[in-house]
Amino acid sequence: MATETPAKSSFSTARRWGIGFNVALGIFAALAVGVMANYLGGRYFQRLYLSTRTRVELSPRTLNLLRSLTNQIQVTLYYDKDDLLYSDITKLLDEYNAHNTHLTVQTVDYYHPGAAEQVKLKYNLVGAATNKNLVIFDSGGAYRIVNGKLLSTDELVQVPAADPAQPEYRHRPVAFNGEVLFSAAILAVTSPKPLKAYFLEGHGELAAGDATGEMGFGKFAAVLQQNHIETEPLSLLTNAVPADCNLLVIAGPRTAVPPVELERIGKYLDEGGRLFVMFDAYSVGHATGLEKILAKWGVGVSDNVVKDPDYTTVGTDVIVGTFAKHPVVNPLLGSRLQLILPRAIGKIDAASQAADAPSVDEIAFAGPRSFLEGTDAATPRHALPLVAAVDKGTVKGVVSERGATRILVAGDALFLGNHQIESGANRDFADFAANWLLDRPALLEGLGPRPVTEYRLALTRPQLQAVQWLLLGALPGGILLMGVGVWFRRHK
Repeated sequence: MATETPAKSSFSTARRWGIGFNVALGIFAALAVGVMANYLGGRYFQRLYLSTRTRVELSPRTLNLLRSLTNQIQVTLYYDKDDLLYSDITKLLDEYNAHNTHLTVQTVDYYHPGAAEQVKLKYNLVGAATNKNLVIFDSGGAYRIVNGKLLSTDELVQVPAADPAQPEYRHRPVAFNGEVLFSAAILAVTSPKPLKAYFLEGHGELAAGDATGEMGFGKFAAVLQQNHIETEPLSLLTNAVPADCNLLVIAGPRTAVPPVELERIGKYLDEGGRLFVMFDAYSVGHATGLEKILAKWGVGVSDNVVKDPDYTTVGTDVIVGTFAKHPVVNPLLGSRLQLILPRAIGKIDAASQAADAPSVDEIAFAGPRSFLEGTDAATPRHALPLVAAVDKGTVKGVVSERGATRILVAGDALFLGNHQIESGANRDFADFAANWLLDRPALLEGLGPRPVTEYRLALTRPQLQAVQWLLLGALPGGILLMGVGVWFRRHK
C-alpha cells in the first residue's frame, strides 16, 4: 500500500516569520508616516486646535508679543502634576514655545526635595507653606510669579444629591486665565521698567483703589497692571503732573476742577501727554472745566444724555456696535459695548485748521435713531458719537517733552467701573484704549480669559454607583461570558 504524503502546513515557520516581518514593517511605516506628518505639520503648516477646555490657539496679541521677543525666558512650572490644571498649563506653555524657542520650560515638582529647595532659594519662597502651584517667568534675573489660584475663574454650582434636604455644591471652572497672565508676565520681565498711569482724584472721580464697590475703578486698574502699567492716585492742587506720568486718567469727575489744576492738565497735554478722560451723567448740568480744554483740542462734550430706543436693554443703557476704522476699536468688529447714560462726544468743526492741528476721530456711535434727552421730538435723529480720539502726531523739527499728544474721550465712565467692565467687550475696550494711548501697537489685539466648555453628566450617588457596577462588573462579565460561550461551541 502506498504511503500517503502528509499535508504541508499552510503556516510553516518561514511563512509565519514572513507574516510577522510584514506586520512589523507595516507598523513601523505607519509610525514613521505619523511622525513625519506631525513634524511637518508642526513646523510648516497651520496647527489644528481641537481642545474644548482651554482652546490653546493663541490670540493675535500674544503671537505679536512672541514675534517681538528676543530675550531668553526660562519658565519654571513649580506645580503638582496631579492638579486638574496641570495638563492645560503645560499645553499652553508648549504652544508658547512652539512660536518662540527663546522661551523654554522646566517642570519642578515641589515634592522633590532637591530641585524644590533650589527654586525656593532662588525666588525667595522659603518658609511659606502655601508657596506651591506657581508658574515663574525669569528673564535675566527679572522674574514674575503667577499664582495657580488665579489661572481659573470658578463659580459655585449645585450638583444632584441623594438627599434633597442636604444640597451639595462644587466649584465649576468657567474661564481659563492662563494666556492673559502668562503674556502679562512675559511683558513684565522683558520690559526695562513699567509705565505709570496716574488717576486724578479730588473731584468725585471713580477710585482706582476700590476693587470691590460697584462704582470703583479697581478692575480697570487691574487691566492696566496686566499690561505692565503701574497705577497711582494724583492730586494736582499743589503739584504739576509728575515727569514719570505716561498716562493721565480722569474717570467721571462730578465737581468742577479748579483753574490751577486745569492749567496743569493743559500744560501736560501741550508737552505731549496722554489723557484718557471719561464723563458721565452725574456731571450733567454743571461744567467740570475739562470741556474747555478738550474744545481746544477739537472735541465737544454735550451737556445731555444720549437715548437710543433701538439699542438698549433697560432704557438707561446704550448698546454700541457701530465703530469707525481706528486702532482702538478695530479689534472690536462684531462685538458690543454697553454704556450707561452716556453723553455725546463729537468732533468740533473748525472753519480753518492749522497744518499741525490734531487729528480728531469719532470712533464709536449709538444707533441711527439716537437722540439727546430733552430735545424736541421733531429734531432730526442720527447716530450720535459717544467716543472720540485725538492724535496730535509728531511735528517735524519739534521735539516735545513727553512725545506726541494723544487723548481719548468717552461719554461714560461707569461702563469701565467694577460692575460694568465685564459687560460685552468693555474690558477689551479698556485694554485697547490704554495701549493705543501709550503707542504700543503690538498689543492692540484681543486677549482675554478663555471660556471653559464643560461636558458633565449629572448623576446622584446611587446612579454613580450603578454606573460603576455596570462598567466594572456587567460589561467585563458579559464579555467574559461571550468568550466562554464561543470556547464551548468550538469544542463541541
